[in-house]
Amino acid sequence: MKLKKIVLGMAAVLALVTLTLTACGKEEASGDDSWKTIEKDKKVTIGLDDTFVPMGFKDEDGKIVGFDVDLAKEVFKEYDIEAEFQPIDWSMKESELANGTIDLIWNGYTVTKSREKKVLFSDAYAQNEQVLVTKKDSNITEAEGMKDKVLGAQEGSSGYEAFNNQTEILKDIVKENDATLYASFNEAMIDLENGRIDGLLIDKVYADYYLKQAGKLDAFNIFSVGFKNEDFAVGARKGDKELVEKINSAFKDLQENGKYGEISKKWFGEELTLPK
Repeated sequence: MKLKKIVLGMAAVLALVTLTLTACGKEEASGDDSWKTIEKDKKVTIGLDDTFVPMGFKDEDGKIVGFDVDLAKEVFKEYDIEAEFQPIDWSMKESELANGTIDLIWNGYTVTKSREKKVLFSDAYAQNEQVLVTKKDSNITEAEGMKDKVLGAQEGSSGYEAFNNQTEILKDIVKENDATLYASFNEAMIDLENGRIDGLLIDKVYADYYLKQAGKLDAFNIFSVGFKNEDFAVGARKGDKELVEKINSAFKDLQENGKYGEISKKWFGEELTLPK
């Protein structure tokens, strides 16, 4: 009898612990209290690929800089909150967000249907296009030129997602009907320069900035292959509606007071406005 009571007691305790952990897990996953916590701690952690020029990257001194970095700092400056930047494995970005390692994904993060199932997006703050980069001496200046050629792309990128969703553009014609995947565009560009891949599917903002800074624009072709234009937005946990509302409100303020234009001119050479 005593043994039975002990077993029943242990079962009840286990059930209570399980219920508590489940409740905590749901609370953490929902992220309902993130804004209150961020506002109290005066700190928000932003996840990024620190090689993605000019959106967020490490400069020669190892400091994280970029368009997204400056914009994020200005957004949270409005709320007297410090933005901290955490380099992450870009292919694991949604997992890092879900487990609470970071509060936001903000680094040229493209809005896609598959990502909308995982995160809550802010309003769009910039636009982008997926382009193909090839060496001038390859004479590849259109998608058809990649027939039976080796293509490169970043793992977990919107470009690779578009490549797999719109197969008629490149996937059906490139060698092995797939792309060589890289952890970062920096690695991919090195392989392109050294002839290990024939073309690189990449964000136009990255290609323009990287090749201009490297003084190599004349050595490469950058051209559209037919993928639709993309919107960049900030990714938050599904429950973080108040956090996203604060970001959206700050975007509008920064455009009205001219800060958004100043930041865009600094990094893109022209004053842009928020996408409508």
